[in-house]
This record gives sequence, C-alpha cells and structure tokens, in this order.
Amino acid sequence: MFKKKKPVPKIDKDQLELFQNAQKRIAQKKRLYIHFVLFLIGSLFFIMLNLGLDFGKNIRPFEVDWFVYAILIWLFFLLYHIFNVFITHNFMGKAWEQKQLDKLMAKQQERIDKLEQELITNEKKTPETKPLNVSQKQKKQRLTIIVAAAENNAIGKDNMLIWHLSDDLKRFKNLTNGHHIIMGRKTFESFPKPLPNRTHVVVTRQPNYKVPEGVIVVNSLEDAMDASKKDPQPFIIGGGEIYKQTMPLTDIIELTRVHEVFEADAFFPEIDDSLWKEEKNTRHTKDENHAYDFSFITYIRR
Repeated sequence: MFKKKKPVPKIDKDQLELFQNAQKRIAQKKRLYIHFVLFLIGSLFFIMLNLGLDFGKNIRPFEVDWFVYAILIWLFFLLYHIFNVFITHNFMGKAWEQKQLDKLMAKQQERIDKLEQELITNEKKTPETKPLNVSQKQKKQRLTIIVAAAENNAIGKDNMLIWHLSDDLKRFKNLTNGHHIIMGRKTFESFPKPLPNRTHVVVTRQPNYKVPEGVIVVNSLEDAMDASKKDPQPFIIGGGEIYKQTMPLTDIIELTRVHEVFEADAFFPEIDDSLWKEEKNTRHTKDENHAYDFSFITYIRR
C-alpha cells in the first residue's frame, strides 16, 4: 500500500518574503566570511614572502613595499564588505525602508485628517437648509425678502440687530402683517416672543425643536415653501444663509438700506443690478428717533 504523503505546509506571501530575505542575509555573511579568510591567508602569504625571500623589496615607491599597497586596497574592500553587510543593512535595510515608508504614510494621513477636519468645519458653516427646488415655489406666489442692511451689507452681530430704527420696524410690521414669515432657527430665537398676526415658519435641522403653539417647524426650505403655499406673498426674514438660499427664487426685495458701515458676523448677499430693478427709493435722514440715515428701497426681479 502506498503511504500518504505529508501535506506540504503553505507559506503566505509575507512569510515567503521573510524567508527569502533570510537566505540573502546568510549568503552575504558567507561571502564576507570567505573574503575575510582569504584576506588573512593572502596577507600572511605576502608577509612570509617578504620576510623569507625579500619579495617585493626591489620596487619601493614612497619607501613602502608594493604588497603593502595590495594589502591596504584589499583591506579597503574588506571593510566596505563588512560595512555593507552589517551597517548598511541594519540602518538602510528593510526595516529602515519600512520606517521611512511609515513616516511618509503618517504625513500623508495627517494631511488627509486635516482636509477632513476642514471639510467638517465648512459643513458646520453651511446653512441648515438644502437648495430650494424651483418646483416648490407656487406659480402665483410672490416670494419676498425683507431685510435691513448697512452699506457693507451687514445685517447683524451675535444674533442681534446692530441698530434700532423705529420707522423700519413699523415698515416691517405693515408689510408682513397677516403673512407667513420664513426664517432660520437663530433668527427665530432672536425674538423675545412670536410676532402677532403672522405665521412663523422656522427652518432647522434640530430634531424635536421646541416652539410655542402656532409656530411651524420644518427641516428644509422646500418644506417651508410647502407650509406657506396658501400665502400669495410669504416673506423671507433671515438670517444671512436663508437669504442666500432664497435669492434665486425671490420676486421682490424690500430693503432698508442703512447708510453706515458696521462690524458684523452676518451679511446680506450683493444685489446684482443686472437681475434686479430698483422700483422705489425713499430716503430718510437721521433724527431723534433714528441714529442713522436710511432708505426704503423696493427691488423687482427683471
């Protein structure tokens, strides 16, 4: 009967590489050992020839026997061989290459982590809404932005108005009275309480956001427009990112331009004259109730 052959153990790729490197190292050390033995035997042979037979004394450049040069040159190659086998391999061999590779990979990962962190930071700065779909806007609606902005388009700082203009507040009340007013969460939180005789639509991605009874909470501008679909003229009242998102679909801009420059952290988008036509412009000078000159301006989309 035939005997069963023992199964040959399988060697994976990493083990094979280690085995091959070990074989190379053994071969290097064998060659070095042979080199060293030959050097010793050769050196002794030349010395014996010189001492016993005066070999090499007839040619004496620089007063040194020529075989000394041969031994020195041979010694140089031996030292180089030793250096290559032990020093170079240890400091610049596989381990050194892996260490350099690990360093480069660590730097690359650091760059990737930095880019990811910047991406996360930029995402946090983006508005809490998605771009508004044109189909969400009702054809009969006249979507209107109402805003008070300085000459440098500043509209607020630390979630608060920068100025107090009583006529501007009266205009805001008269225009928005009886309509839906669409706003971001931070704008809503700047109110001490909901404004009377208006339907508040608050856009936020915060789950289970608590609001007083009668306030509508939605998670996107599309939902805000859907909640305001029965209103022929809903108003966008802020903040800066909500204005930016709705500008492409807005029909009217009711702007109070405050003729001053202010430091701010929220800004209104630039009004492109090629897209907007100024229909009304009424200027008011500062007085005891108004600290700044301002103008009421109405823009209609061209």
